Amino acid sequence: MEQKNLVIIFGPTASGKTELSISIAKYFDAEIFSCDSRQFFKQLNIGVAKPDKKQLAKVRHHFIGNINVDEHYSISKYETDVITALEKYFENKNVALMTGGSGLYIDAVCKGVDLMPDFDPDVRKFLIEKYEKEGIESLRFELKRIDEKYYNETDLKNPQRILRALEVYYSTGKPFSEFRINKKVKRNFNIIKIGINSDREKLYENINMRVDKMIENGLADEAEKLLKYKNLTSLKTIGYKELFMYFEKNISLDTAIELIKRNSRRYARRQMTWFRKEKDCKWFLQDESEKIIEYISNKI
Repeated sequence: MEQKNLVIIFGPTASGKTELSISIAKYFDAEIFSCDSRQFFKQLNIGVAKPDKKQLAKVRHHFIGNINVDEHYSISKYETDVITALEKYFENKNVALMTGGSGLYIDAVCKGVDLMPDFDPDVRKFLIEKYEKEGIESLRFELKRIDEKYYNETDLKNPQRILRALEVYYSTGKPFSEFRINKKVKRNFNIIKIGINSDREKLYENINMRVDKMIENGLADEAEKLLKYKNLTSLKTIGYKELFMYFEKNISLDTAIELIKRNSRRYARRQMTWFRKEKDCKWFLQDESEKIIEYISNKI
C-alpha cells in the first residue's frame, strides 16, 4: 500500500496560504482540509477571509462553513472529525492538504488532544459575562489562583484558552492542567509541515489592505446581521467584535476599522510566535510554490 501523506501549510493571517494551497493541491490532485477555527462557521464569511466561490470551485475543501455560530465545536471533536474524514479520503488518494492558521487545531491532528470533559452552557455563560464585565485581567487572576501550572504555560493574551481552563475547573472541580497528559498519538499517515514566511512590514501592509477590502466588500453589513450573536464565543472574533462596538455607539466606524487592523497585526505576531516553535517543518516564502512542490515531491 502506498504511503499516505498529509501536507500542512501554515502561516499567519494574510500570508497568502489560500491561493498557495489551492495551486499545490491542484498539482498533487489533492483536496484541502481547513484548520482555520473561524472558517468552520457558516455565517462568518468576509471577516474570516473564507475562500470565495471561485476558489472553492478550483479544489474541493473540507471543514469550511460546516457548523452554525451557535454550535459548540471543541478541538477534540475537530480531531475526531478530521481523522475520520482522512481515513475515508486516503482510501482513494495518497496526498491531502491542510491549511490554516490555528495552531491548536494543527496540533490536534498531528499529536492528538487530551480527553476533556464536556462543557456546561451555564458555566460558560457565567464566565463570558464575567469576562465582559471585569476584563481579561480578572480571568488571569482567577486562573493563577486555581491552576498556577497552566497559568505559567498558556498564552495569557488569549481569553479563549483562559475561559476554557476556568470552565473545566468550575464544571469538574479539578484544575485544567490535570486533564492535560500530553500523550502523543501516532498517525497512520506521513505528516509534512510547511511554514509560510513573510516580511513583517509586507505582512502588516497585506493585513491593512485586506481589512480595507473586507470593509469594501460589506463586512459591516455582515457583522450587523450577526449582532444578536455577539455574546457567543464564535463571535469574539477580530473583525466582528470591533464592529459590534461601533454598532453600540461606543466607537466610530473609522476607529473600529483601525482596531481591526491593529488586532489582526497582533494576532499575526502571536501566530508566528506559535509556529516558530515548530521543529519539524520547512519554511518558504509565499511565492516559492515551485520549491514547495519540489520539496513535497521529495518527501512523498
